[in-house]
Amino acid sequence: MKIHQEIRSIDQYLDSLLNLLLDYAPKVVAALIMLFVGIWAIRVINKISRKIMVKREIEPTLIEFLSDIIYWGLRLVLFIAVISKLGIESSSFLTILGTAGLAIGLSLQGSLSNFAGGMLIILFKPFKLGDTIEAQGVSGTVIDIQIFVTQLLTANNQVIFVPNGALSNGTIINYSQQNTRRTDLTIGISYDTNLKQAKDIITEVLTSNTKILQSPVPNVSVRELTDSGVKLAVRAWTQNEDFGDVSAHILEDCIKALDQADIKYQPFVRETSR
Repeated sequence: MKIHQEIRSIDQYLDSLLNLLLDYAPKVVAALIMLFVGIWAIRVINKISRKIMVKREIEPTLIEFLSDIIYWGLRLVLFIAVISKLGIESSSFLTILGTAGLAIGLSLQGSLSNFAGGMLIILFKPFKLGDTIEAQGVSGTVIDIQIFVTQLLTANNQVIFVPNGALSNGTIINYSQQNTRRTDLTIGISYDTNLKQAKDIITEVLTSNTKILQSPVPNVSVRELTDSGVKLAVRAWTQNEDFGDVSAHILEDCIKALDQADIKYQPFVRETSR
């Protein structure tokens, strides 16, 4: 008797399960179709929106940022539509999602700060891709501006990831924003040296270099009097793209010219342009 009851209960359970599957099968199939079609549609929309933004010559960084927002925003809408198709109440789900979002937001305050910093960087554009900047104690060429971090490529080919939150709230030196840049060097000479002769020699080096701009006029002046000698400030303007080569050439040419004149000099000191 017990065996018959157990068999009957199993049959009832299987019947209930089969009826449940039959009831939900159309919803599951429809949800799967909606999911695959939605994923395909999101990719198409993303590609079309990118092409439109490129044609309108929008900043590449802003294109990437907006594309990410469109991509993940549409995915969220698709996810809500799929679960609604399955019969799950979207309002209840949104309430749960909002509560979870608040908890996650409190635990990820640093990431939210970086997200806000990324938006500020993209909106106010203190730098763009390809610019050489110095910030947060590091310097390099900007190779990518993402939502949370900015990637810098250093001169020795290292990639540095700088959080956007700290970057947007700190001091940023952009070496590429202006077309011209000044080279500032300091050359030390002894008190026995003929000051006018040393200045004339260095001035000749500056005026003979074709990559050095003659307006503003290159300048050699006394910077400081020390116990060991006189420090000369050497200032020359050049195009931004020529800055590195010109600085090296000035040093090399000044060494040769001072050696030929038998003028003793002290080590050269490179200074920050200002």
